Amino acid sequence: MTISIKTADELQKMRVAGKLAAEVLEMIAPHVVPGVSTGELDRLCAEHITIKQEAISACLNYGPRDNPFPKSVCISINEVVCHGIPTDERILKNGDIVNIDVTVIKDGYFGDTSKMFIVGEGSILAKRLCKITQESLYKAIRIVKPGIRLKEIGEIIQPYAESERFSVVRDFCGHGIGNVFHEEPQVLHYAANDGGVILQPGMTFTIEPMLNAGDYRVRIMKDGWTVKTKDRSLSAQYEHTLAVTETGCEVFTLREEEDFPAIIHH
Repeated sequence: MTISIKTADELQKMRVAGKLAAEVLEMIAPHVVPGVSTGELDRLCAEHITIKQEAISACLNYGPRDNPFPKSVCISINEVVCHGIPTDERILKNGDIVNIDVTVIKDGYFGDTSKMFIVGEGSILAKRLCKITQESLYKAIRIVKPGIRLKEIGEIIQPYAESERFSVVRDFCGHGIGNVFHEEPQVLHYAANDGGVILQPGMTFTIEPMLNAGDYRVRIMKDGWTVKTKDRSLSAQYEHTLAVTETGCEVFTLREEEDFPAIIHH
């Protein structure tokens, strides 16, 4: 396993890309309301990325040549775990929970982030699922520093999620990122073997736990992209891109709304 260690110049480019990705989620927030189509949300994000930011959506046309992802962002609703395809036919309604996953490329470097939106008034379960999912991400970020094993990330997320009676999706994980969208290492969100990887300064990766209200198992739809919970229970995900520093970590995709430090020292 070859894990790239980023230079100071590369980290600065990732800072910029991460800030732009976060900015897309901040921009779209007021538009996530009952009655809007996911297709319209995608168009707004695409316009912001390409025109205002003069950047590129990493999602658009990503994937196999015979079935590339057709939109600029992933929008996943309720029982959709990830990789939901926005359409003009899918209209948001009161109580929906929505994940918008944005990856921006700027000057050849990637910033990848996602968050949950609750449309109108969500259920108690939906609100709790979103809250615990975000907190599981924060708990993992707080421990990131040089010298720890990569598997400690999953070892802190899984027990917390399960103590709150939620399950952790196994089939999808976080990933190394830089001038490549997905690179080594794979960042698992449950307790598992990590191949002995020890975190070092300059490593950059995403942490993006997906929690289900029911069973952890998932299924992929006929479109080859959309992933749903097998038991149709609700699913939530939050994601940040971060770098390991000499004393802790730096989160590149933090949003203004978040009461969480961008830089953590140990």
